[in-house]
Amino acid sequence: MMKDTELNRRDVLKGAGGLGAAGMIGIAGCTGDGGGGGGGATVEVLHGWTGGDGAKAAESLASAWEEAHPDITLEFKPIGGGGNTNLNTVISNRLSNNDPPASFAGWPGKNLVKYEGVLGDLTSVWEDGLKGAHVSEASELCKYNGAYRAVPIGSHRLNCLFYNTSVVEEAGVNPDDLTSASALIDALDTIKTETDKVPMAQAMKAPWTTLQLVGAVLLSTGGYDTYMKVVNGEGGKSAVREAFKTTKTILQNYINDDASSIGFTSANQKIMNGEAAFIHQGNWAAGAFRNKENFAYNEDWGFKTFPGTEGLYTLHFDSFIYPSNNPAPEAGKTWEAFVGSKKAQIAFNKYKGSIPTRTDVAKEEFGPYLSETMDDFASADNRPPTLAHGLAVVPEKLTALKGVISNEFSGPYNVDAATNKFVSTIQG
Repeated sequence: MMKDTELNRRDVLKGAGGLGAAGMIGIAGCTGDGGGGGGGATVEVLHGWTGGDGAKAAESLASAWEEAHPDITLEFKPIGGGGNTNLNTVISNRLSNNDPPASFAGWPGKNLVKYEGVLGDLTSVWEDGLKGAHVSEASELCKYNGAYRAVPIGSHRLNCLFYNTSVVEEAGVNPDDLTSASALIDALDTIKTETDKVPMAQAMKAPWTTLQLVGAVLLSTGGYDTYMKVVNGEGGKSAVREAFKTTKTILQNYINDDASSIGFTSANQKIMNGEAAFIHQGNWAAGAFRNKENFAYNEDWGFKTFPGTEGLYTLHFDSFIYPSNNPAPEAGKTWEAFVGSKKAQIAFNKYKGSIPTRTDVAKEEFGPYLSETMDDFASADNRPPTLAHGLAVVPEKLTALKGVISNEFSGPYNVDAATNKFVSTIQG
């Protein structure tokens, strides 16, 4: 195993999962604290929250930092791009060029594999107040090679189905009755027949949204045990084929005509504008809903656990990762400790649509939808890891799975080819 202080360009670029030259973006320079944590220090932090649910959450987090640490300047730099694609490219370039920021937003768990050899050690930060304060999954997923490498900022749920209340009412559809994928398809057909609205808003400009939908359908039609068998590379090919077949029915018949040219934010806007009935997304979609004026939960929009996944909470985390060879080692650790605090987790998650990973934050801070999400997290029968966001599979395989979607399942939808390559990728 490489030491934390060693920086290996080949390993970083290999671990970046083939992000490609087309996404190459650079940020010049970085400022540091010279090893000290206060007295005019600067901490540079990169993140990907530039619009929709994320921009307001990022602004709130930065404001909370300024209140808590006025003596340390925060350079909180947003890098736009769906699914963290551009952010990941910038981070890869910065790390491989021996120019790391003090911290950067990223997914923990298996996603940390891509940063082999360039991860700093946050064990002292965790031992100084974070251990035992966060849910066990978040704590464990922030470890790599025997040490803590990141701090979680929030938990997202992936098995969500959101809807525009007026559209489903116009169609005579009751979302509470949808308890299977086939029931969802019947509802989509009713909306298509009875209204002039889009039954299911979908973004396909990037492949992660479709991969995410396939994962939700797999969990719905195959069940938890089969889902886990699939993502662990232990079989389940027939269940994967059924998931692709069901997803094909949805994508061929019930989504918006401009799906191939738009990203998540634009697709989600169709729910807020009353143009579409349903959207499957993580609960960051609810962050955008909450930030829209005169768009109230249980009045203008609603939530349903993705049909067929009741009792499950598909798990995803946002975190801030701490690189080695850090330009601001002490200020960076001060930032990481702040990320794990009550103040930061309230400031960020109440706008992001996620819930705190801390176990001691009052639900009253978050409104009815997120309070219900906290209850669902606590009472879930199982918490399967997200397939499309670096928890269920390592970065190399995740990149390859996105390639399967792009090459075989973005219209035309080749169920057999997608199934075969999907399974062989995970099992490879």
